[in-house]
Amino acid sequence: MASPSSSPQRAWRAACPNCGAPVEFRSAASASAVCGFCKSTLLREGEALRRIGRVGELFDDHSPLALGTQGRFQGEGFVLVGRLQYRYDGGTWNEWRALFDSGRSGWLSEDNGAFVFSFDAPLDEPAPPADELVAGERRLVAGQAWDVASVTRTALIAAEGELAKPPNQREPFVVADLRNAQGEVATLDYGDAKAVGWSVGRPVELSALSLVGLAVASDGAEVAEKTLAARALDCPSCGAALEVTLASTQSIVCHQCKAVVDVSQGAGADLAAANRSHYGQDTPGSGGEPLIPLGATGSLGLGGPTRRWQVVGYVERHTVPGPGDDGESWFWREYLLYHRGEGFAFLVDAEDGWSWVRTISGAPQRVDGSRVKWRGVEYRMKERYIGEIGYVLGEFYWKLERGARTDNTDYTGSGANAKKRLNREQTAAAGTQEVTWSAGETLDADAVLSAFGLGPERSAAFARDAQPVAGRSGGTLAGLFVFLLLVVLVFAMVRCSRDDCRELRQLYGEASSEYQQCQRSAGSSGGSRGYGGSFGGFSSGGGGHK
Repeated sequence: MASPSSSPQRAWRAACPNCGAPVEFRSAASASAVCGFCKSTLLREGEALRRIGRVGELFDDHSPLALGTQGRFQGEGFVLVGRLQYRYDGGTWNEWRALFDSGRSGWLSEDNGAFVFSFDAPLDEPAPPADELVAGERRLVAGQAWDVASVTRTALIAAEGELAKPPNQREPFVVADLRNAQGEVATLDYGDAKAVGWSVGRPVELSALSLVGLAVASDGAEVAEKTLAARALDCPSCGAALEVTLASTQSIVCHQCKAVVDVSQGAGADLAAANRSHYGQDTPGSGGEPLIPLGATGSLGLGGPTRRWQVVGYVERHTVPGPGDDGESWFWREYLLYHRGEGFAFLVDAEDGWSWVRTISGAPQRVDGSRVKWRGVEYRMKERYIGEIGYVLGEFYWKLERGARTDNTDYTGSGANAKKRLNREQTAAAGTQEVTWSAGETLDADAVLSAFGLGPERSAAFARDAQPVAGRSGGTLAGLFVFLLLVVLVFAMVRCSRDDCRELRQLYGEASSEYQQCQRSAGSSGGSRGYGGSFGGFSSGGGGHK
C-alpha cells in the first residue's frame, strides 16, 4: 500500500464568514470552497473569504471515495480535495477533484459503473452547439475525430470541499460524453455560460490507484470496495423489507412481490420515507427462475486474470418484431456480475450460445457500413434489432423503466478471432441520448457450469449452439449433417404444440431456449426466426460522468 501523499503546497486556512468554522485551501489555484459545516459557497479574495450563496445537501450515495482519500496515478501522488454531485433523469454521479503533488489537478469521475481520470484541456476552437449534438454521430473537436456517446441534460445539485471555481447551481445544462478508438473519454460541459468546458481522460481501476482513506473499509487485498453495509427500505408495493447492498445501485427488485423500485433519487434516512417510483412485473418469459441464482459467485477470467464474480442482477430481454419478422420475437437472458475491484460485467445466455461482455470506454473505428475495428480486431455486423426489458431480478446500477427499449447491433470477429463479440446499444430517454459499446467473447456452457460450481446434471439446461454453421469444420459431410439436423428441428417445431413440448421440457428444463423456442413455435402461425441471439451489455442509462 502506498504511503499517504504529502500535501502539494502549504495549506492556507481561514474562518467561514457565515459560521466561523475553519476552511482550508491546499492549492493557491483554488478560487472557491464549500464550508463543511454550514454548506456556504465561499469565494476566495486574497486573504479573505466572501460568502456568495449556499449549496444543496449531498445525496448520500455511499461512494467508496471521500475527501482526503489519497492515491497515486501515473507515478504521482494525489489527494481528493473537492466533489461535485450531479443529477439527471437516470440518477446521480460524482466528480472528485484530485490535487497532485506537482500542483496540477484532475477529475476522478464515475462512468457506467467504473471510473475515469480526466484533465481539463484548452479548447482553441468554438465548441459545437449543445442542441446540435446527437448520440452516435461523429464530431471533430479539438482537431480530433470523436464519437458522441451521450448527450445528457443535468444539474449540479451539491458540492463540497475545495474547487477551482464556484459551483453553478442555477439551472440545468447539457453534458456530452465523447469517445474515440484510442480508448479515450472526453467531455463537453456546457454549464458555464462564458466558456464550454473540455476535458480528456482514460478509464482507471480504483484497485490500481493505491488508495488510502476510503470511505468504505477494504479487506486489505483490494481497495476498490464498493459494497457496503446494507441500506434498508420498505418496498412501496408490498411493504417487504429491502436491502440495498451496492453503492452504485439505482434500481432494486423486491424479493417478495417482484416490483421494480427506483432508489436513484434518495438515500440514507430518506430511503424509508420517500414515496418511491416503482412498477409491478408480469411473470418471467422464461417460465422459471434464473439458471444461475442471484448471489452465486463464479471464477471467470473475463479478458484478464480469473476473478470471483458475483451475480447481483438478472435481466430477461426480448426483441420487438419488425417488418418481415411475422410478428415473432425471441428472448435472451443477461446476468449482471459484480467484482469490487473490477466493477461490472454481463454473462449472456442467448439461443446461439453463452458469452460475456463488458462496457468499453472508447468507441470502435468504423471501417465501412458493416465493419468496425477495435483494438486491432476487425468485426463484421451480424444483425440489428430492437430489444426490450421483459423481467428483472436483483440490483442494477442504472434506472430501470417499464418498456425501455434499445436499438442493438451485434458484431462478430472472424478467423482466429471468431469468438470475439461486440455490441452497440443506443437509447433515448427523457433528457438523455446514449450509445454504449460492449466487448467480450463466447463461452462454452461447460465453462459456465464449472465456474459457478453447478453439477453436471444441469448441463442439458445450459447447452447452447454457439458456433455458426459457416465456421464449423468437417467439410461437406458435416455441413450436410447440420443441414439435415436443422430440417428435422424445423419440422419438429412446426409440429409442436404447447403440450407436445413436454419432452423438450423434461430433457432441457423449463427455462431452456429449446423448450421456449418450441413454445413460441407452437403459439405462432408464422415461421420461426431461428436461433438468433444478443451479445448483451445493457446500456446503463446511468453512471455517466462529466
